[in-house]
Amino acid sequence: MDTKALGKTAVLMGGTSAEREVSLMSGSGVLHALKSQGVDAYAFDPSTRDLADLKREGFARVFIALHGRHGEDGCVQGALELLGVPYTGSGVLSSALCMDKTMSKRIFVAEGLPTPRWLWLGATEQSRERIRTIPDDLGLPLIVKPPREGSSIGITKVAGYSEMAAAVTLATQYDPDLLCEEFIEGEEVTCPVIGTGDGATALPVIRIVAPEGNYDYQHKYFTDDTRYLCPSGLPEDEEREIQRIVVAAYRALGCRGWGRADLMIRAADRKPFLLEMNTSPGMTGHSLVPKSAQAVGISYEQLCVQLLAAATLDSEAQQVQGS
Repeated sequence: MDTKALGKTAVLMGGTSAEREVSLMSGSGVLHALKSQGVDAYAFDPSTRDLADLKREGFARVFIALHGRHGEDGCVQGALELLGVPYTGSGVLSSALCMDKTMSKRIFVAEGLPTPRWLWLGATEQSRERIRTIPDDLGLPLIVKPPREGSSIGITKVAGYSEMAAAVTLATQYDPDLLCEEFIEGEEVTCPVIGTGDGATALPVIRIVAPEGNYDYQHKYFTDDTRYLCPSGLPEDEEREIQRIVVAAYRALGCRGWGRADLMIRAADRKPFLLEMNTSPGMTGHSLVPKSAQAVGISYEQLCVQLLAAATLDSEAQQVQGS
């Protein structure tokens, strides 16, 4: 590929979300990779610069390495649509749906895709009496999380009734709404997808083995204690079924470019359950999409260029799908 033909490229990183630190790590890796392949690439932090500078300074396309709010939720995608600057990853609606785990779950259920049982409580529905009854509805242990955050931020595994209040307090620091979810006892896996529509394909599944099963923010990004198994070591039929479910979810949510689904495999019967779809996955040294791509011979640098080359706008993507 003639990488010079990709034009002047901005790597959006940093931003204002709770995942800013991780985004800076992702963006730095992507920027270095693109430059090493001859792409005319520059760092661009929307927390310190006006997005309109992208148009004023002649950027031809954008690699979105932002995570979380205002970067992964459709906001920056909408701004880029208005500016007419093509960008990597999913469009406005798909990004918004995937960022909101409650909306994602509603689509999973409508499409007949497996996901843990859950309860969503708006800001006005979180009385002490209601919070106390959630374990009766979902059983123990259960998961309490903010529905519109990522990277395990604000999440608590609740083992007893007495832990509910603290879990709710933590989650609502990040989101006024609350998502409570049945805990699936078993193995955690993740599966990336690359492409769009009928061309979307799943990459190899990665099995995550975290210390004491605690795959939290620290273990995701800042320690080397977590093991990522790729090949996953799962039976072939289990891996294929996970890939089938993930591609179906990706298409149902209208994703494009790339994404990564997180799942749990229930130990009791080996049934996989979708937790969420990430539309701007991490690209740090600990990140999982590059590990999975590497397993099928796609280097980190090749992956970055491939994703950048697929940058588009909603209107352009719809024309391609409709042709």
